[in-house]
Amino acid sequence: MQSAGRRSLLLLSTALLVLFALAGPVGAQPSGGASSTWVTTRDACGSVRPGFARCFAKVVTTTAAGTVSPLATTPIGYTPADLRSAYKLSTAGGAGQTIAIVDAFDDPNAESDLNRYRAQFGIPACTTANGCFRKVNQNGGTTPPPSDVGWAEKISLDVDMVSAICPNCHILLVEATSNSLANLAAAVNRGATLGAQAISNSYGGSETGTAGIEASYNHPGHALTASSGDSGFGVEFPASSPHVTAVGGTTLSRSTNARGWTESAWSGAGSGCSRVYAKPSWQHDTGCARRTVADVSAVANPSTGVAVFDTFGVTGGPWFQFGGTSVSAPIIASVYGLAGNGATVNYGSFPYSHTASLFDVVGGSNSNRRCNPTYLCTAVAGYDGPTGLGTPNGTGAF
Repeated sequence: MQSAGRRSLLLLSTALLVLFALAGPVGAQPSGGASSTWVTTRDACGSVRPGFARCFAKVVTTTAAGTVSPLATTPIGYTPADLRSAYKLSTAGGAGQTIAIVDAFDDPNAESDLNRYRAQFGIPACTTANGCFRKVNQNGGTTPPPSDVGWAEKISLDVDMVSAICPNCHILLVEATSNSLANLAAAVNRGATLGAQAISNSYGGSETGTAGIEASYNHPGHALTASSGDSGFGVEFPASSPHVTAVGGTTLSRSTNARGWTESAWSGAGSGCSRVYAKPSWQHDTGCARRTVADVSAVANPSTGVAVFDTFGVTGGPWFQFGGTSVSAPIIASVYGLAGNGATVNYGSFPYSHTASLFDVVGGSNSNRRCNPTYLCTAVAGYDGPTGLGTPNGTGAF
């Protein structure tokens, strides 16, 4: 009896450990929306020291069903049609618009991977030969910087999101020499001087010591977007710059409602009050004396992530499911391109006077502690930190 009791206790303990592992493994993210799906993820880019940026891309490694996403040979995650359906976007528009993608290091397969993605979903090719795609270094030359597998994954994510949202837009990939904030800032300047109407920056780092490079994000007549971060409540630069549209993150789930989709704040979305940068004149929330993050948002939860094609330096694949606010920033930059309004946008102000063209996101939080005021970390009716004013409902807010 005693031996049997020990065996029963051991079996029970083992079962509890298994349940615990399934409920909350390292890197797991709850969907926070209509679905209760859990996934495990890895960060495409690792942690960094001050003065450097990490990308905000999360790669799904396993799902609750046991699927190992790096083994996928067909698309997994939301497709271009899904994203356009969720945000009520047309494939028309974007002609003559260029979206600059600012990233660190080189992705040697960027153009070929991009066009495999586009071919999969019936999107016309975007190549150097037809003038749609261009890749330069931060100096505007064609000699690429050193390659990096993690940043290459993010590059694939970025250019795929431009293709999904604005298939008629041209793509300018500007690769910084390294992931130092100074080099990335130089790449932003390059994107502006080369004429991009919208510039996506889906990376970030500490605000400390950034005052000397913040001017690189001040480009009137160009719509700059910046990811709010993937670590929950807290502020990252350049999202805290008053000269960009700071983009938060949501959980996007299918629904039987009239829209066909529901959204809530993603638990990883960055938000909060800048300790460095002044509040822009169009922000009127009272919880932050300085700049409040974010302005708007889009899907970022890896559990409700997007399909991406990537082959450089990876094992398995080539289809992956990605989340993180490295998804939402290029989506919003591409909506600016689709709207064709970048030249007249005054930094991040335009959505604040066009809230009727946004889906207000209510519910979900990015903090397990009580924020004061609550809206800084919890999605509420109207403006809030994790999701800003909301997500695109067509192009009218951009």
